[in-house]
Amino acid sequence: MTRVFSGVKPTGHLTLGNYLGAVRRWVREDQYRADALFSVVDLHALTVEHEPARVRRLSRQAATLLLAAGLDPKRSTLFVQSHVDEHARLSYLLECTATDGEMRRMIQYREKAARERGRGGSVRLSLLTYPVLMAADILAYATDEVPVGDDQAQHVELTRDLAVRFNQRYGHTFTVPRATRPAVAARVMDLQDPTAKMGKSEGGGPGVVHLLDEPDAVRRKVMRAVTDSGRDVVHDPAGRPGLANLLEVLAACTGGGDPAELAAGYSSYGAVKRDVAEAVVELLRPVRERHAELVADPSYVDGVLREGAARARAVARPVVDRAYRAVGLLPPV
Repeated sequence: MTRVFSGVKPTGHLTLGNYLGAVRRWVREDQYRADALFSVVDLHALTVEHEPARVRRLSRQAATLLLAAGLDPKRSTLFVQSHVDEHARLSYLLECTATDGEMRRMIQYREKAARERGRGGSVRLSLLTYPVLMAADILAYATDEVPVGDDQAQHVELTRDLAVRFNQRYGHTFTVPRATRPAVAARVMDLQDPTAKMGKSEGGGPGVVHLLDEPDAVRRKVMRAVTDSGRDVVHDPAGRPGLANLLEVLAACTGGGDPAELAAGYSSYGAVKRDVAEAVVELLRPVRERHAELVADPSYVDGVLREGAARARAVARPVVDRAYRAVGLLPPV
C-alpha cells in the first residue's frame, strides 16, 4: 500500500485554511487509500522564540482537533513527532548529507530570517536546518507521497535530493518520495488581506478563522471581510481577490462547484458574505462539538498518541538503523 506522511506544526491555533487546504483531504481521502501517518511536528515549533507551555498546549490541541475532524486511529497513525526519537536521529545524518548553500536557498528560511531580524531578534540555527528535519520526518517512514501546498513543494524537492544523494553515496537506503497536490487546491486567504494565506503562526487576527472560533466570531469575521471595489459579483482573483476568496471558500465549504458559477447567483456582496458565514459555521460545527467531547476524555487522546507513537516507531526504527549502518556508524553492542 502507498505510504503517506504529513504533519501539522503547533505554532498557532488551526485555521479554516488548514482544514480546507489539508486536513479535510487527510480525513476524506488519504487515510482510506493509503498507509497514512499524520504527525504533530512539535520539534519544528522550536525554531523561533516560543513559550514552552504554549507549545505543549497547542500540540495537544492540534492532535485533538485532527481526531475531531475525523482522523480514525484505526485507519491511520496519529502521533507527536518528539515522541519518536528516530526523527532527531535521522536529522543529523541528513545534515551531514545536505549543504550550507541548499539550506540558505530555501525560500521560507530567507523570509522567516528576514522577519526575525526585522523584529530585532536573533535567527536560530534550527531555522536554517529545519528543512533537514522535515526531510527526516518523511524519509524515516519510507514515504511514497507527501501531500503539500505550493509553499512546501521546495521542501519535498530537497527531501528527494537528499534521499538520492544518500542512496548514491552509501547504497540504497531511502524511498524517494513525491509531492502530491489535490485536484482542486483549497487555498484560503486572509479575510482582511486576501493577498496573504490564512496562516496560524502569526497570532491570527480579524482575517483568520480558527476551527474553535464560536459561531458568532466566525460570522463577525466573515461579514467584515475585505471585498474590494465594485458592485457586481464576479469571480476575479486578480482584480477582486477579496471577493474571489469568499467565493472559493463558499465553494469549498458547500461542494457547490465552480466559484464563477456561484458568483452568477448573487447580486450583492452582503448576500455572499452571509452565505459564506453560515457555510463556515455549519462546516465547523461538528468539529467543535467532537473536540469538546474529546477534551472531556483526555485519556482517550493520550491512548491514541501513545499507540500512534509505538506504531510510528516500529516503522521508522528499521529505516533509521539501516541508515546508521550505511553511513558507517558502529552498531551498539
